[in-house]
Formats: sequence, C-alpha cells, structure tokens
Amino acid sequence: MPVGFRVFLKRNLPPKDLVESFRTIPAANIADCMGRHNAMIPEIRLMTKPGDVNMVGVALTVKTCYGDNLMIHQGLDMAAEGDVLVIANEGGRNRSLLGEIMYRYAERKNLAGIVLDAPIRDALQISGGSVPLYATGSTPGGPYKEGPGEVNVPVSCGGVHVNPGDIIVGDPDGVIVIPRQDAEEVLEAVKAFQQNDRRKLQAAIDGTADRSWVMKQLEAKKCEFRDGVCG
Repeated sequence: MPVGFRVFLKRNLPPKDLVESFRTIPAANIADCMGRHNAMIPEIRLMTKPGDVNMVGVALTVKTCYGDNLMIHQGLDMAAEGDVLVIANEGGRNRSLLGEIMYRYAERKNLAGIVLDAPIRDALQISGGSVPLYATGSTPGGPYKEGPGEVNVPVSCGGVHVNPGDIIVGDPDGVIVIPRQDAEEVLEAVKAFQQNDRRKLQAAIDGTADRSWVMKQLEAKKCEFRDGVCG
C-alpha cells in the first residue's frame, strides 16, 4: 500500500448517542472546554444557510493534492449518513474542489456535513442546500482529477489536526473538532460550563454582572494607569 495514495476502509467510531449530545451546544462553549483549542481558522466559514441546530457528525477524512479532487470523489462514495467529510488541501486556495453536482450527491446520501479547506464553486446554488458546508470561499476555477491522495488518515484541516472518527461540530461561528477519545470528558465539562455561562449571560442582560475581575486582573499584571493625556 503506497503512502500518499491509499484508502482505509474502516474507522474507530464514537457512540451515536455521544455524537448527538453535541447537537445543541454552541461551538464556542465546546472550544472553551478544550483550552480554547481545536477551532478551525475563520477562513473556513459556513457557505450554506444556518440551521436551527448544529452540524454534528463523525469525521471521514480526505487528504488531497493541491487543487485536485479525485480522492474527494472516493471519500464521497464511501461517506454515509452521519458522516462529516473533512477535506485537507495542502492550503490551496486558487481552485474549487467541489461544485453543485458533488454537493447534490452529498445531499442524496444525507451526509451530516462537509468541511473543505479550499474554495467551492456554484456557490449560489449550494447556498440553499440542506447539507451544511464550510469552505474558504468560492472561485469558478475547477480542480484536476489525477491524485494522489488518501482517505481516512490523519489530516490537518483549517489549522486543526483531525483523525478519522473525531466528532465535528459546526455552527454559524465556525467548526470545532472534538477528539474521539476525549469526547465523553469534554461533554461532561461542557454541561457544567453551560450552567455558569447562562448565569453570566443573564447578569450581563439585567445589569448585575460583577466586573471587578477586570481591575483585579490588570493590577495582578501590573498594568500602569496614568492620570493624563498620552503625548
């Protein structure tokens, strides 16, 4: 099996009920419970209409050559309901790797989502679709179909390491990656975080928020205050 041009047919998958538990949790709260790590770069943004709940599914990873989508087609053929196709593209930005024809096939298969570290095309037609799609933008320039590439291998997508079987969550803020082996621990941390976060939000709304922590932090950092005008 040649490294760089291979397909792994199996993944280690998390329990479906564990994946579903992240359906209504904001991606930002999940990130805050993982040391504020594992959020993809903001260039990878939602290209379809926001839904009422999160994009949530299990990563089926694809590693492509710059500007080539042959292995994306293979990943699309393998993907099933509940999968999020996570596609790495060596940082390429000048060729679209997916258009309406491929997207409609993903809809037909009822995929949970697509995360693409590259542009798309047919952006207007895709924007009203039912499968959440995140990408870096759009361009009419199309891809090659030559390979090589890999399916179901570790990839770097949007600045985040993604393993096959990791849980992928997306909302209007962007995409967060939850390592499969850490998902139960993250979920428990998020449940506690959510309760405290709701209290802080209500205090901000009704004007009872305690802001004394700001001055305490500045004093601890030895911030200097001067009673005068700069310059």
